[in-house]
Amino acid sequence: MDYSKTLNLPETQFPMRGNLPQAEPATQARWDELDLYRKVRESRKGRPQFILHDGPPYANGDIHIGHALNKILKDFIVRCKTMQGFDAPYVPGWDTHGLPIEQAIANSGKADRKKMAVADFREACKNYALGWIEKQKAQFKRLGVIGDWDRPYITLDPKYEAQQIRLFGDMVKKGYIYKGLKPVYWSTSSESALAEAEIEYKEKTSPSIYVAFPVKDGKGVLDNDASIVIWTTTPWTLPANLGISVHPEFDYVTVAAGSGKYVVAEGLLESVAQAVGWDETQVLAKVKGAELDRVVCRHPFYDRDSLVMVGEHVTLDAGTGCVHTAPGHGEEDFAIGQKYGIGVLCPVDDQGYLTAEAPGFEGMFYEKANGPIMDRLKEEGRLLAASTIRHQYAHDWRTKKPVIYRATEQWFASVDGFRQQMLDEIKRISWTPEWGETRLHNMIAERGDWCISRQRSWGVPIPIFYCRKCNEPLVNDATIEHVANLFEREGSNAWFQRSEAELLPAGTTCAACGHSEFRKETDIMDVWFDSGSSHAAVLETREDLRWPADLYLEGSDQYRGWFNSSLITGVAVKGRAPYEGILSHGFTLDGEGRKMSKSLGNTVDPNQVCNKLGADILRLWVASTDYQADQRISDAILTQISEVYRKIRNTLRYLLSNLNDFNPETDAVPRESMGELDRFALARLNRMTDRVLKAYDRYEFHTVYQAVHHFCAVEMSAFYLDIVKDRLYCSTPTDPARRACQTVLYEALLAITKLIAPIIPHTADEVWRHTPAVQLPSVHLAEFPQADQSAYDETLEKKWSRFLEVRDEIMKALEGARKDKRINSNLGAKVELFPESAETFELLNGMDRLDQLLIVSQVALVSPGAAAVPEDAVKLDGIAVRVTPAEGGKCERCWVVLPEVGKHGHHEDVCPRCAEVLTEIGA
Repeated sequence: MDYSKTLNLPETQFPMRGNLPQAEPATQARWDELDLYRKVRESRKGRPQFILHDGPPYANGDIHIGHALNKILKDFIVRCKTMQGFDAPYVPGWDTHGLPIEQAIANSGKADRKKMAVADFREACKNYALGWIEKQKAQFKRLGVIGDWDRPYITLDPKYEAQQIRLFGDMVKKGYIYKGLKPVYWSTSSESALAEAEIEYKEKTSPSIYVAFPVKDGKGVLDNDASIVIWTTTPWTLPANLGISVHPEFDYVTVAAGSGKYVVAEGLLESVAQAVGWDETQVLAKVKGAELDRVVCRHPFYDRDSLVMVGEHVTLDAGTGCVHTAPGHGEEDFAIGQKYGIGVLCPVDDQGYLTAEAPGFEGMFYEKANGPIMDRLKEEGRLLAASTIRHQYAHDWRTKKPVIYRATEQWFASVDGFRQQMLDEIKRISWTPEWGETRLHNMIAERGDWCISRQRSWGVPIPIFYCRKCNEPLVNDATIEHVANLFEREGSNAWFQRSEAELLPAGTTCAACGHSEFRKETDIMDVWFDSGSSHAAVLETREDLRWPADLYLEGSDQYRGWFNSSLITGVAVKGRAPYEGILSHGFTLDGEGRKMSKSLGNTVDPNQVCNKLGADILRLWVASTDYQADQRISDAILTQISEVYRKIRNTLRYLLSNLNDFNPETDAVPRESMGELDRFALARLNRMTDRVLKAYDRYEFHTVYQAVHHFCAVEMSAFYLDIVKDRLYCSTPTDPARRACQTVLYEALLAITKLIAPIIPHTADEVWRHTPAVQLPSVHLAEFPQADQSAYDETLEKKWSRFLEVRDEIMKALEGARKDKRINSNLGAKVELFPESAETFELLNGMDRLDQLLIVSQVALVSPGAAAVPEDAVKLDGIAVRVTPAEGGKCERCWVVLPEVGKHGHHEDVCPRCAEVLTEIGA
């Protein structure tokens, strides 16, 4: 007889292999056909909102693995909040202005910024950005990210630009915007001022020189034949020197060394002598720095004075304790120069070339001037020592070139007026990880005014005019609203296409002199002002959003970027942060922990991963990481993730395959009618559900990953499902024990599918389409299951958890017997169990159908001391196990080996249980 026809063999259309690269696009097409995002929004209408505000990626180039990590994490949160019952819209955005796009246009050879009209160049930049938005949008959607992709926010959108202008106007009205001459970070490669957020530090080799400034007027404190020694790593700034700074509390000594007399800080004398090569020094005099105030030195190669000034910024960390001071090239230099009224000299142009204000060096690029300047110092006998130093130095984060400090007139946003409010807000909001609070607090506490003007073309213009007669700046409510309305209709290109008269309200005159003709500002706003305005331009204007957002989620570099600029603009205009919480993630590294770079060939392309393995594999990798720190990714790591995915998928496939004949409305068995094993499985399912739900609340996606994987691979596949196969396959279809098992499988299937939906949405939706009796067209319209605490039974769980420990030991003996070829399979075995303790004996003795729980044919349980443990028994932890071939015949239907096989009159080759089943089903 063909007994396969009498078994309840599993059937399913859910494929064993995911074939994700082909299946996922089909699933996404189905989502589009369903208009899933809109249906989700409609299903949650009126529910409490959860707003995750998207930090806009830059519209330039294909997405990289860092983009994928960021967008997938956001999608986890949006999807899990939706399944928690929140109305959680997601509006993606793009940052579109700035230097990289200007450079890309210039490098393409299709446009020359310096030869074409500004408006035409900006139009080329706009088209370039819009093209990349469409490409990146498709790539983000391929990751399975759900959102309002038909209505994203874009910083070049006219309505966005108009709101940015209005926010700027609010800051002007409150007195936070001003124009001033100050040293700022200046990128000669970008030909523009930069903000702190646009600076990165890298190693650089610089000159290290010691220079003697001869004393011209010692004020009776220093001898006029002495020289004050300074140390600098920027010889090119010496033409701009106007003073020397000393600390009022430090001791300074005049020493005889070599053929001269020199003044240095006493605390640095030894290191200076070593660097300069003074074999012997004799201290001639010692004074406090305060006594050197207003001593006059002579510039080392120009015929002008260099004033000695007293400042608290001087340190003994390095150098001589006497600081070369060029107010045009340093923030502290500028501050002390203002205090002493020595003026500002900045003989370097926009491109980094020295001007005529540096006689003898004009026309030289600043770095190239270091050599000639040191040669000049040698000629004058002022260069005491020269070497090089390797140190961390500020670089333009876009061009990767060194930057300089350069005093120019710029527009600034003052933060002093509301700094304390920002610090108070930082204390109030929630932080993940917690150290983010300290990081942003320190940045805000220590930051200077924000330089918001840029000398570029592609960006939002600074909406300020200047009187052509008296040069007084003009900006007020009327001009701001007029420009904002114009931008809202035509976009910010109107600033470059229209005349000043058209950009201003009719009849505008200068408040200072009454003149009616004006010129417009040519600088644009810092792009961080663009993105930092998004809370006003997006959260306040979209009908489906609200201000403030619940969460901002970006990489940890955004503490100095978007988190920072958004906080400044939010507190400046609204008195509070535009977010209730900050969550930051680390950066992606290769499998060996190295930073990714094209030169090393260790980058991982998310587009290729989707095409080769599938987006759900990439998403599962994101879930597996401790994303708050740096994460590693490689082909080997993705292979491991694929294996975890396979185990989860195969568990779901097995559950589905055994539910084809199960109708939960008519066949489900109440928990109180189930056996202990089934109730234990339900308890573990609900414990796992509770752990996963709490992990989602804490954004601990690696806990979700671990909990679901462990439940599928260990608690289900390696234990429960292994044991109940006999019941599922060999019992009658309507056997109450089989229906009880199917009830457990169905509840597990529903729970797991819903719980993994935010992580692997394509797979979850595919499972959902094969799940019996579900009404919703997509799992993403469902809500999370709730942990049923009534399923918990601590006594039962403790008992079965202990049994699992003992069972694991017994399985070791069975595995050894299979390896030794003493048995072919566990069902071909008889096990004799010799527990060491009465407790273990009572546990095993109290288990119903121990043979089925161990998946063997015969079990003999021997109480402690009742018989000697056979020599061929395997001694394990707390128990000895003897494995021998089972006695009797093999049932051709269930494969159990028993002496009773073949003793049933009508069924000669099956066991008694199978014979009864066959009789009942009429076989």
